[in-house]
Amino acid sequence: MGADGGRREEILAAALEMLAEQGWRGTSLNAIADRVGLTRQGVLHYFPSKQALLTEILARRQDLNREHLLADHADKDWPDQLAEVVAHDHDRPGLARAYSVLMAESLTAGHPAHAHFRDHYSDVRARMTEAFTRRWGDRLPSGLSPAQAATALLALLDGMQQQWLLDQDQADDHSDTMRAALSVLLGIPGDH
Repeated sequence: MGADGGRREEILAAALEMLAEQGWRGTSLNAIADRVGLTRQGVLHYFPSKQALLTEILARRQDLNREHLLADHADKDWPDQLAEVVAHDHDRPGLARAYSVLMAESLTAGHPAHAHFRDHYSDVRARMTEAFTRRWGDRLPSGLSPAQAATALLALLDGMQQQWLLDQDQADDHSDTMRAALSVLLGIPGDH
C-alpha cells in the first residue's frame, strides 16, 4: 500500500473511531483532520466530502459483512454460521460500534445513511427468506413463514450485538444462545 493508501486508511480509522464515539452529527471533518495531523483540505484530498467518507465506511463494513456467511448456505449449520457472524463483529468492535451508532442515527430525518440501512436490511431479509424457502418451503418446522423467521433472526442478531456493545465483559455464550434460540425460531434440533 502506497503512502496515499496508508494515509487514506489512517483517515478511515480515525473517522471510524470518532463515529463510534460521537456519531455522524458529532464528528466533523476538522476534528478528523486534527486527529490525523492534517488540515480539513488534506482530508478532502482523500475524501471529497464527509458524505464520501461515510460512504466508504459503510462500504467497508458491507465488504466485511456477515451476508457471505448467510447467503447460499441453507443446508448448513445455522447456529454455527450465526455464531461466526457474532464472533466476526466481536473481532472488530470499533467497526461494530460505529455501524450500530450510524444505524441508530439513520432513523432521524435527513440522515445520509438512511437509504443504505433500509436497503441493506431489505436485501439481507430477502436473502435469508429465499434461503429458508429453498430449505423448508412456505413454512419452517417452527410454523413461521420464511419472511417471519428472517425478520426475527435479524432482530436476534442485532439485539445480541447491542447487548455486547453495551457490556463487552458479559459472558461469551453467544454460540449456545444462538443454538438454543434458533432451535425454537426455526423449529430444528439444536445440532442442525
